[in-house]
Amino acid sequence: MNSPHPPLFGISGRSGQGKTTLIEALLPWFRARGLTVNVIKHSHHSIELEPPAKDSARFRRAGAGEVLIASPYRYAILHELNDEPEPPLTALAARLSRADFVIVEGFAREAMPRLEVVRPSTRKEPLYTTDVDILAIATDDAAAINSALPLLPLDDIAHIGAFICDTLGIASKR
Repeated sequence: MNSPHPPLFGISGRSGQGKTTLIEALLPWFRARGLTVNVIKHSHHSIELEPPAKDSARFRRAGAGEVLIASPYRYAILHELNDEPEPPLTALAARLSRADFVIVEGFAREAMPRLEVVRPSTRKEPLYTTDVDILAIATDDAAAINSALPLLPLDDIAHIGAFICDTLGIASKR
């Protein structure tokens, strides 16, 4: 697809359900099919990439609006919000490099197709009962789920990856 605005696909679920582990397992599966996938992860915590005494933190404390940290291996941009509201998901996604699509963990109030990770043994209230954007459930115990939504085995990465690609209308490049 490689458009400036790739489609978004959400991986949702309560804390401790395995969202990050699922995304981590899906990324090599997509890459093996020639797809470039970016990830946006929402955090409710402050983000610190370097200790407070390092240069980038000192620059931010001194008033820089943004600090870009670069090395031969990666770079990161830290943008201080100060009194600005948190940017909408679309604005954040627009800052990413080109990709076939973006997996989003968090941003539960943003409309996008979603898959929920549910581990019934944790006894946490699932989201699919109230979130109309959830199209399927990835679970380790399908017998414990009472839903008409498609149930995908949590350990079947190929099935989940194919579901995401089919939902977004994205074909393998290899």
